[in-house]
Amino acid sequence: MDLDTSALFAPIDINGVTVKNRLAVAPMTRITATEDGRASDTMTRYYERFARGGFGTVTTEGIYTDRAFAQGYVHQPGLTDDAQAGAWQPVTRGVKAQGALAIAQLMHAGAISQGNRFRSGTVGPSAVQPKGTQMVFYHGKDRYALPAEITEDQIAEVIAGFADSAARAIETAGFDAIEIHGANGYLLDQFLTDYTNTRADRWGGSTENRLRLILDVFKAVRAKVGARVPVGVRISQGKVNDYFHKWAGAERDAEIIFGGLADAGADFIHVTEFEAWKPAFAENGPSLMRLAKRYAPKAAIQANGSLHNIEQAVAALNDGADIVTLGRGALANPDLPRRLSEGAALKEFDPSILGPIADIKESELV
Repeated sequence: MDLDTSALFAPIDINGVTVKNRLAVAPMTRITATEDGRASDTMTRYYERFARGGFGTVTTEGIYTDRAFAQGYVHQPGLTDDAQAGAWQPVTRGVKAQGALAIAQLMHAGAISQGNRFRSGTVGPSAVQPKGTQMVFYHGKDRYALPAEITEDQIAEVIAGFADSAARAIETAGFDAIEIHGANGYLLDQFLTDYTNTRADRWGGSTENRLRLILDVFKAVRAKVGARVPVGVRISQGKVNDYFHKWAGAERDAEIIFGGLADAGADFIHVTEFEAWKPAFAENGPSLMRLAKRYAPKAAIQANGSLHNIEQAVAALNDGADIVTLGRGALANPDLPRRLSEGAALKEFDPSILGPIADIKESELV
């Protein structure tokens, strides 16, 4: 390979924690936990393999944060009690033993939950039926349910669930850092999105109001884990059930959202688009990762979106990204950083890995 990939192997500091390179594993829902939400031995082997392959950062799939409405999928892992937290210890030991940063992604599914053992219904910012249909490769069927409008007391429980789960992630499970899932159509993103949030109270209306829950969750998590633990937020425009959604306020919304996260003290911001390098809004305009860096210059920007093309990954580092996160590329090449450093060829992604159900296959662990 003639391409100079040395920039991908430069270390980076995130809130005093040194990450050995700029190549990261993106969070991917794999529904391989036990029925009661404990991380399994299969998950330990799966995550450790990425770290052994040379990735500097490994972020988990979304972990549910309470025993009310947070769970989104059958066999999704949780962090709602000490038993669930303790089950993550082999995972974090395996990742950290290979010199990688272990990040717990905390998630509340909200209105697009399609498998919750604690509740039969769903909640969202407003009683608006989600677009699209449930994902069959996560055991979904039919349309999403009409959610109940979440109450003030339930919002307080959501915030407490994120904060308490973050504390368990650091203190018991052994994670190094926390990523708050504010993207992809889940609850925090439902509050941010204009058409799913039609509230007339302090949580709805302006972009600043719709951002409020993400910021309140961030502040609660920060208060629980302390100033020295890296804490970041994942942000997107598109959603698992509305792939090509764009913010109505375009770059002004980007300024409010990324600027708000910067003011709150986010150590990193993880932006995801279908193709990360494409203009976020107007033709020939800046990408979302460029806008994130513009309005949150002190945060480490993680960029996700079809960056398994290594030329695009290298180019992203010149377009606002500090770290590139790979999903399909990491599944196809769990040893991708090692292959790059050795000049070995990369394998193509085989979508059959995620079918018919997107759980972890034994073939991935060989």
